[in-house]
Amino acid sequence: MMEKPISFLDQLFEKRILHDSGVDGLYARSAQFEDVVSRFETFALTFGADEITESMMFPPGMPMADFETSGYMKSFPHLAGTVHAFCGCDSDHMGLLQCLAEGEDWTKNQKATQVALTPAACYPLYPILARRGVLPEDGAYVALQSYCFRHEPSKDPARMQMFRQREYVRVGTAEQTMAFRNTWKERGSVMMERLCLPHEVDVANDPFFGRGGRMMGVSQREQALKFEMLVPINSTEKPTACMSFNYHTDNFGKAWDIRLPDGNPAHTACVGFGLERITLALFRHHGLDVDAWPDEVRSALWG
Repeated sequence: MMEKPISFLDQLFEKRILHDSGVDGLYARSAQFEDVVSRFETFALTFGADEITESMMFPPGMPMADFETSGYMKSFPHLAGTVHAFCGCDSDHMGLLQCLAEGEDWTKNQKATQVALTPAACYPLYPILARRGVLPEDGAYVALQSYCFRHEPSKDPARMQMFRQREYVRVGTAEQTMAFRNTWKERGSVMMERLCLPHEVDVANDPFFGRGGRMMGVSQREQALKFEMLVPINSTEKPTACMSFNYHTDNFGKAWDIRLPDGNPAHTACVGFGLERITLALFRHHGLDVDAWPDEVRSALWG
């Protein structure tokens, strides 16, 4: 009887590249894993560095009011996460302790705070730009990074619940944002080639919720609003989206009232890099010993 092959996730655990927490999609990362993440970020930031107007780093939470303005709950309620906290008095605390002692549900009296878990790295940027007033003629071109959360527990190591996105965001006219996305689709392929990773770019859609969501997904594909850079990680049959190239038209410009000099709502586009996913792709295709990676890859990442 043939032994069942060890999964990629278990190989990562065995080599202590990732560490199991007991919750699917929630892992501790080793220093080696984080080193590759950092080196890829440095590599990514060499592309288009002279085009960036500013850089920002966001925490994993964003204001609830901005989260609601984004419209995320209309399309992705199944992926969203919010921060709840104990807001009771001494007697409520005694009840909480009793629930804990008896193994009962102690979370029922938790209350929502003003913080939601950030679902996409670019979301906290838009209200900041809106508060500044009318955009300059050249718009905005921002490099940013954030931890993000999506509630989709899985044994696939490339589908983490808490993960980081490195993004470039272009805000301006339709022509500026579309040119940005087209440029980055080409750059993305160059990056993957330099990292010796098998890849393909294909039109895609977001995982909208429900029956209406399926229609939205079809519309998104028909309009070619989203493309993904697909790389095999956990499965060769179903490659993983490691980069995405998104054109939002003027949806976010309208939602947050971001205005162009002519008074019209701004258009937005973003390119996102899944930092954990690209790091996992490197380990998957080049092996779990970084010292044995191909010279071309080590040259790109280590210089």
